[in-house]
Amino acid sequence: MRRLTTAVTGAVALLLTGSLVGLPSAAAAVRCDVRGATAAHVIDVTSSGSNATVRGCQRQADGSYVQAVGPYSGRVGYNGVISAASKREGDGRTPAGVYGMRSGFGALANPGLARSWTVMTANDFWVDDSLSSYYNTHQRGPANGRWTSAEKLLNRPAYDYAQVIGYNETRTPYRGSAIFLHVSTGGATAGCVSLPSSSLVALMRWEGSSAQIEIS
Repeated sequence: MRRLTTAVTGAVALLLTGSLVGLPSAAAAVRCDVRGATAAHVIDVTSSGSNATVRGCQRQADGSYVQAVGPYSGRVGYNGVISAASKREGDGRTPAGVYGMRSGFGALANPGLARSWTVMTANDFWVDDSLSSYYNTHQRGPANGRWTSAEKLLNRPAYDYAQVIGYNETRTPYRGSAIFLHVSTGGATAGCVSLPSSSLVALMRWEGSSAQIEIS
């Protein structure tokens, strides 16, 4: 009986530590397939059509990345993801690549993002007129001829919380504008990345002040 008890106790211990052959440890880190980003904190967006899996990934001492928050179910453009070189204004696609995460904004107060935050009013716009010298920037209205097309930034619930993705910062005409990380409204986006509000807030609180996003 003692031998049986010892054997059972040993087997339980092995199961709890995950050291039996073929059984991974319960505490094993989930690796992220981050390929181009280099920041300590990376938002990894892996798309399939207009759906996406979004993870907050933390760099390790060996340069690899492991999941720190998530995974979350997200959405991207209604026409999926496309290379940045092929991205065009109004195409309904999210640009693939690695980009810095920039300032935040929204109809509501900063939920804990470690970046500057602007509370939007009815007078706040993001210019998407490729012929305007203000293309792909946040501006205050009225336009007074400065642009002919712009997106209203007081947009609930989508922009209750939002953060600028540093895409097309050279503001090259027709290459796409207003690419944000924002609150999901349940469907695909026009080119942004979206998450349910609670997931987005958790990610914002985690990311720190110098995160990157990698979209594929």
